Formats: sequence, C-alpha cells, structure tokens
Amino acid sequence: MFARAGYRSLPKTFPLRQLSTNPAPITPASSQLAPLVTNTWVDRLPPKLQPYALLARVDKPIGTMLLLWPCTWSITMASYVTHAPISVPLTYLSLFGIGAFIMRGAGCTINDMWDRNLDKAVALQDRTRTRPLARGDLTPWQALGFLGVQLSAGLAVLTQLNCIFLGASSLSLVIVYPVMKRITYWPQSVLGLAFNWGALLGWSAVAGAVDWSVCLPLYAGSVCWTMVYDTIYAHQDKKDDPLTGIRSTALLFGDNSRPILSAFALSSVGLIGLAGLEGGMGLGYFAGLGLGAIQLARILYRVDFDDRADCWKAFVRCGWFGFWMWAGTTVDYITLLLS
Repeated sequence: MFARAGYRSLPKTFPLRQLSTNPAPITPASSQLAPLVTNTWVDRLPPKLQPYALLARVDKPIGTMLLLWPCTWSITMASYVTHAPISVPLTYLSLFGIGAFIMRGAGCTINDMWDRNLDKAVALQDRTRTRPLARGDLTPWQALGFLGVQLSAGLAVLTQLNCIFLGASSLSLVIVYPVMKRITYWPQSVLGLAFNWGALLGWSAVAGAVDWSVCLPLYAGSVCWTMVYDTIYAHQDKKDDPLTGIRSTALLFGDNSRPILSAFALSSVGLIGLAGLEGGMGLGYFAGLGLGAIQLARILYRVDFDDRADCWKAFVRCGWFGFWMWAGTTVDYITLLLS
C-alpha cells in the first residue's frame, strides 16, 4: 500500500521488535494524581453556584477544621480558667465555627486570585489548573465580588465579639501569604501566623483580654504545628513548584524534612504544654496533648514525602492533633462544671 502511494517499502530487516504499542512511562508528578474529574456533593448544587463553592473549597472541610482547632483550644481553656458557664463556650464555639468556615473560604479566594495565572500555566499542575479561576469558570471580577460577600459575612460574625480590632488585624496576613510564596522559602510560617490567630482571639473573646503568659506559647506552638502539616502538604507540589517560581519549606527542607518536622512537632507539643502549665490546666488537657503527640509521631514516621497521595492523607490526619487537644481541654472544663 505504501509503495502504491509513492512511499519506499520498508526493508525486510526493519527491527519491528523494537516498536511498541505501549506509550513511554509518564514521569511528571501529575501522573500520581487522581483523575481531574471527581464527584462530590458540590455537583448537586445549581450549576451557577458550583464554581463559587469550589473556589471556597467547601468540598474540602479539612482547611476549615485546621483553622478552627486553635480557636476551640483557646475558647475552652479560657472558659476553664475563668469558670465561665457552659453557655459561654457554646456561644463562642458556634460563632468561631461559622467564622472559620467563612474566612477559610475567603482565604482560598484571595489565594486563587493571586495564583490564577500560575495555576493554569504549567500542564503538570493538575491539582490546581482545574480551579474555577484557572479554568475560566469565573472571572477575576466575579471572584472579587464573591470575596466582598465573604468578607462582609466574616465582619458580621466578628462584630458579635468583643475583640473586633484583634480579629480584623489578621486579615493582612491572609492577604500577604500568596505573595510570600514567591519571595521566601518560608511561606508556611506566614500561613501559621494567620491560621492560628484564633489562639489569641478565642481567649480574648471569652476573658475580655489576652493572657499572654498562656496565649503566646499556645500561639507559637500552634504555628509550629502548622509548619508540620503545611510542609507535608507542600510536598505534593515540590516537583511542579520550581517551574512556576513558587517556594516552600518542602523545597527548603528537601530530604531533611522528616527530622526537621519532627523538631517542629516536638516544639509544638512543648509550647502547648507550657501554655497548659501557665493556665493551670488539668489532667485531661495533658492527656489530650499526649494523644496528639502520638498522632504526629506516627504521621512523621510513616509519611512518604515522595508520594502525593500519601502526603495528602498525612496532611488530613494532622487534623486529629487538633481534635485530641480540644477533647482533652473539654474534659477538664466539664470536670470543672461537675465538681
């Protein structure tokens, strides 16, 4: 057939055994990712609302919980120290829960507005190039309008507290975080400062002022905790980030991530323990801290920093540290109420 079409016939000795119908192995990091299209409850929303829900990451509640946990610790600790009636922590836990959901979504909107061109620039970044702004499902102006709604809702929650200025002051950290990813290998530290502001805010809401002897080590320990889980998270993108100029502690620590993050985890446990001593917390608090420490130790011992799926699982499991801390603190508070 080739000859009739004017092509030279293939020689009989042509090494057909070297040919293969199988494609060459795909080596980029994106090959380890799950398919781009996944079904979540967001798919059941009206089509016009779906991009906004995805922009706010409402389908991934782990971010909201990581933001909320330090708030719960601080609120419950302050309620224990001040002997507050149960209506106080219940009220503030509800308000902070709503606020965490709103402001985590606002942070995601701000981040994606900064990163919309980076998210779609590199074909390898399957995890980010399907985000609503990168994919073109929303325009920057639509995202800006949505951000206005989110911040207005957040302000409505904040006005219910007695620490409006302290709460609003954290917004600058939220805004600057996406910029820090471009200029420093320590953006996780900035995220830690922003994400754990509730350790200060919760105490102030309950007690009327910040007790720095308790809140400062609690805040610092929480930041160290964020360094652990967000560095693990950043390892998902360590092969793609250099192509877009994004920096992270995952790139900075490299093969030394396990011992360095172990040191951060130890610092977190020590500082949060110091906060408990300063606040006169009981056995429940320290039992919860111990269970949380075991959780972090298991994660850091087992995580495969070169496996994206395993890094995601380890990142999510880090949230259990927050749960155990709050559970232990709650035991102390309930014991106080019953005594």
